[in-house]
Amino acid sequence: MSRLTARFEQLQAQSRKALIPYIMTSDPQPEVTLPLMHAMVKAGADIIELGAPFSDPMADGPVIQLAAERALEHNTSLHDVFKVVQQFRQTDAETPIIMMGYLNPIEVMGYEVFAAQAESAGIDGIITVDMPPEEGSEYVAALKQHAIDPVFLLAPTTSEARMDKIAAAASGFAYYVSLKGVTGAATLNVAEVTEKMRAIRKHIKIPVGVGFGIKDAATAASISACADAVVVGSAIVTRMAENSGNTDKIITDVTEILASMRNAMDAAGASKIKTA
Repeated sequence: MSRLTARFEQLQAQSRKALIPYIMTSDPQPEVTLPLMHAMVKAGADIIELGAPFSDPMADGPVIQLAAERALEHNTSLHDVFKVVQQFRQTDAETPIIMMGYLNPIEVMGYEVFAAQAESAGIDGIITVDMPPEEGSEYVAALKQHAIDPVFLLAPTTSEARMDKIAAAASGFAYYVSLKGVTGAATLNVAEVTEKMRAIRKHIKIPVGVGFGIKDAATAASISACADAVVVGSAIVTRMAENSGNTDKIITDVTEILASMRNAMDAAGASKIKTA
């Protein structure tokens, strides 16, 4: 059983939902990433999504595009992502880590080499934004050979037929991109997300997380009512950019955001149990 599957089963048994923060490796400075990862776990993160910087991050809005630029200024590569995960695993063997990135650097490395090194580092899942399931059979096979879950994206425009293709390829969880646009683009309509999740669950039987547009504790709590996981990225990366050069302030601000979301999500779940 993968760490991702085990974590979702554990949370389900506790009637809780996963909180998944996103940060970019080496942003705003390389020395921030590792201590921040540990601090996020202490603040209530259940799974960590770790960005691999790429020069053309097409799914990301300005906030995370700039994070990628800052990381690339430090010459951050896939090897640096692997290195920080290896360091994290020295003291945390339980928290699942998913890497989010784009296909080009992985193609350059080669599917088998990439998957083997990711497994050796301790990565549990991979989101490859620009690899559709229709074209990913060889890639998915390499990941699964190395016990890594391929996590695929669903969008508001995803058809039911395509949901079935994603269901056949994905494992760990599926990621519903709740907005028609890039990361951090707009404000969520929770009712629309809830309605779309009903359709998704007819086809996707693994857990489903929701991301894009989750900026505060109230929204996180609302989304947790219909999703198995809440993913927050731009709100965190914005605070990190504002405090560039001050690791302690970055950690304080990010953990405050996550703790508020964790508390709100848990309170919403407890209230739902009482009224059920």
